[in-house]
Amino acid sequence: MVDASRDSSYESKAARYYAVGLLTVVYAFNFIDRQLLAILQESIKADLELMDWQLGLLTGFAFAMFYVTAGIPIARWADNGNRRNIVALAVGVWSFMTAISGLVHSYTQLLLARVGVGIGEAGGSPPAHSIISDIFPPERRASAMSFYSMGVYIGILFGFLAGGWLNEIFGWRVAFLVVGVPGILVALVVRFTLREPIRGLSENRAPTEDAVVPFGEVVSLLWSRRSFRHMALGSAINAFAGYSCTNWNASVMIRSYGMTTGELGVWLAGIMGVGGAVGVFFGGVLAERLARKDKAWYMRVPALAGLISVPFLVATYSAEGGYTALLCFAVPGVMFPVYLGITLAMTHGLVGLRMRALASAILFLVLNIIGLGLGPWATGYLSDLLTPSLGQEALRHAMLYLAPPAVAWSALHFYFASKSLEADLARAPA
Repeated sequence: MVDASRDSSYESKAARYYAVGLLTVVYAFNFIDRQLLAILQESIKADLELMDWQLGLLTGFAFAMFYVTAGIPIARWADNGNRRNIVALAVGVWSFMTAISGLVHSYTQLLLARVGVGIGEAGGSPPAHSIISDIFPPERRASAMSFYSMGVYIGILFGFLAGGWLNEIFGWRVAFLVVGVPGILVALVVRFTLREPIRGLSENRAPTEDAVVPFGEVVSLLWSRRSFRHMALGSAINAFAGYSCTNWNASVMIRSYGMTTGELGVWLAGIMGVGGAVGVFFGGVLAERLARKDKAWYMRVPALAGLISVPFLVATYSAEGGYTALLCFAVPGVMFPVYLGITLAMTHGLVGLRMRALASAILFLVLNIIGLGLGPWATGYLSDLLTPSLGQEALRHAMLYLAPPAVAWSALHFYFASKSLEADLARAPA
């Protein structure tokens, strides 16, 4: 059992809410810095004379490979070290690398800067997930993780909004500098105001593991759970479509409908920022309430969200007008992220106390290699293949051919995960 007298830092709701609120701000900066490139990439493409596959590599596979590769050792460190300090260091690194992205003069320099952003961002989420699981009990964890995951969509909102207008008024280089610098201040706030909780605090239990849990043991445990296999694949395939839309929608609207970055920044901030935040938070709350009677609802909710999205995605990339396309995309904008907080909470429910950060990193490895790594790149590559026959319309058709089938496929995996979830949660290590 945990001796509660050793740590009274999180006895009050205010302390818990401050912690999850500050970590959500950190996650928002993570995605402001990451998402900024999506609204700037048409200007960068023209300035640096790039191809679509190069943009896809820049926003997708090159970033994702370093993000997930660095995530594993950092997560192991977080399962045994001071998670607060790791988060503070991470946000400082990725913010600095974002700022210097505005100083590059070649594609290679920009690629290296984005690799630096990826390595820094790898240290943000797994330690934060572990902290949240220690201060919120299992029955509140899905909504807490979903609240934290709102940071993705708050970041997308400000990334599109600030990036769109800064690019239009000052240019893409200034946009990187202006967005990167404030994150360094956030790093200092985390280091000096956030307290490190003791492990197992919310469940009043202490970790039974005396040493570092071997990486292979955590992978073996997760892989042995049928629900995790389907959760991970469902998340990854959903993210394949989601990251493709997030990274390429601005370009679709510019090329097919002649919209400006300033106008698009407002539209996409509302649809993907506000809509995404609403979807991820209320999806977690809804799943948590329905799961009081049947835990299978933790996975049924994201499955239903995916099925609802499919016809609206088809309509988005088949629309005759830009505003019609954007209005159609409002529904997937809300539904895409429903799975995120729920899946994180369930992954932590399957493992032991000193496995949580690493379990998050393993989930993110699968999610980001397939979703972030392949999604934007595959879309850019298919767009280049279709360009000789379709011209400016090639990117829109590439999105139509890839996104709706991927979301339907992901919904099937979430449904299959619901079948074994309750039994797998009951088998979690003490």
